[in-house]
Parts: sequence; C-alpha cells; structure tokens
Amino acid sequence: MRIDILTLFPPMFGVPFSFGIFKRAVDNGLVEMNVVDIRDYTHDRHHTADDTPYGGGAGMVLKPEPIFEAVEAINSYVEDKPRVILLTPQGRLFSQDVATELAREHHLVFICGHYEGVDERVREHLASDEISIGDYILSGGELPAMVVIDAVVRLLPGVLGSEDSHLEDSHASGLLEYPQYTRPADFRGWPVPEVLISGDHARIARWRREQVIRRTLERRPDLLEKADLGREDKQLVERLINDRES
Repeated sequence: MRIDILTLFPPMFGVPFSFGIFKRAVDNGLVEMNVVDIRDYTHDRHHTADDTPYGGGAGMVLKPEPIFEAVEAINSYVEDKPRVILLTPQGRLFSQDVATELAREHHLVFICGHYEGVDERVREHLASDEISIGDYILSGGELPAMVVIDAVVRLLPGVLGSEDSHLEDSHASGLLEYPQYTRPADFRGWPVPEVLISGDHARIARWRREQVIRRTLERRPDLLEKADLGREDKQLVERLINDRES
C-alpha cells in the first residue's frame, strides 16, 4: 500500500511511524509512506497556504490551489487513481469496519485540514471520502490521520507477526476483547483464572467467549445491539442480564 499525507507540518509524522509495527511494515516494503508539505505547492515568496474566509469570520482557511496541485502531482506519477481522504469533523465516523474497508485500497491520500478547515471546493471536487475520528475538535487533521493510518496498516497482510493477531482485538468482531494474562501466574496474590492454565482448549474457548459477551455487556451494551449473535450468545446475554437484575 502507498500512503501520501498532505500536511502543513511534516515533522509531526517523523516519530510516530518510526517504531514498532509500522516501521517494520515500511522496512519490509509492505507500506510506502510519503509526507507532502502543502506549502511546497504555493507560488508566493511567503509560501502562503491559507487565507481569510469570504464572508468574514474568525480564523483562516486553507487555500484550494496548493492542495489540488499536490494531489495532481501525486496522480501524475501513479497508475491508479488514489482514494483521497479529507480528515474533518464533518466526515463519517471512523470505525474498525472503515479501517477494514480502507485496508483493501492500494493507494490512500490523506488531506490534513487545519485552522478553520479547507476551502469547500476541496471537499466538493477533490476528496473522494471524508473521515472523522470522533465528535470533538482537534487543532488539525494530523493526529486523526495518524490514528486512521495506524488502524489500517496493521490490517495489511504480513504486517503483524500472526495473520490472526487482529481478529480477536476489541471491535474487530464488533465486540470487546476478552481479558488477557501472562506470567507470573500469581502476582501479589492476584492469580490468573484457573481455566487459562488448565490446558483444556475447549474450556478456554468457552471462557473467553463468555468474557467477550460479559465485558461488552458491562462496558458497551450498544455494541451487542448491533452484533450478529448466535443462539448460545443470546442465551448468555439474557442470563447475565437476569443475574445483574436479581
């Protein structure tokens, strides 16, 4: 996968993607990432990338010319047209399903807005998608871009040590993940659940599934309402609710 990031602040991306899973993905040729300085596509001696909004109002708005020219420059040396994503509070809400969708793409371009946002013509005539990571306001699109890219890259084949590693993560299946434990088996008098060291894989699987349902019911019951549950899962939900209410 190729990823291009259009930003006013390229140094922000130097550190987060220089470690761990993402660095290995780049080193192994699974991901190519290019950070593009929007100011490189301005044409005045001050490299002006923003201006005051028409109609008045506080703040500054990113100009359309440098953003369009940056994307057009990228398109000029790639064969397939990329998916151009504008990070904006007005976009569709990011989720694991959206990450899975984006992970199927070969080339993604992220536009990081700033100040009061970008000229509306960028949204209307350049961006093919708009994404928000939550119902709150940040200073710019750089942090949302990092969140989206991290979630997408770990889904690419070969990025994680095991192809199954992400399948049981919280939200990967629409539910929260079961509790995890490692050595020592007893830490300060807090033991690991006996079932996990029993060697009985069928019992372990049943316990983990029950924990998934229990934890989701306790912390994110809204996810259960949307989940595709089997008969046994539905019976478990009903039993846990009854136990809680009794």
